[in-house]
Amino acid sequence: MTRAMILGAGLLLAGCGGGTMARPATPSAAPVRPISTAGLDRVMGQNAAGLTREFGNPDADVREGNARKLQFKGPICVLDTYLYPPKGGGEAAVTYVDTRQPDGSPIDRASCVAALARRGGGK
Repeated sequence: MTRAMILGAGLLLAGCGGGTMARPATPSAAPVRPISTAGLDRVMGQNAAGLTREFGNPDADVREGNARKLQFKGPICVLDTYLYPPKGGGEAAVTYVDTRQPDGSPIDRASCVAALARRGGGK
């Protein structure tokens, strides 16, 4: 009798662990929002000579491999322009810009470009 109860209890417990668990849903990737280039027509696609005509001599000129960063500073903001050559070869042109206030806080990119352009092609 005791043996039968132990076997019965074992069978009952064995039936409890065999269920399947639902897998949590895989989160979908967040949609990629394109970066707006509104107000950046003076900069995007420009080569180094065009940037120098627009803003004067850069405050920093950093090269790494075939990439180049030209930095322009003014009293209102700092503009970093990143120039890369096209895939098929040719002259490097601006494909990305980053801006900040002199203290490092954010500023609208188009506003910074406009403020630096008002310098009249130089400091």
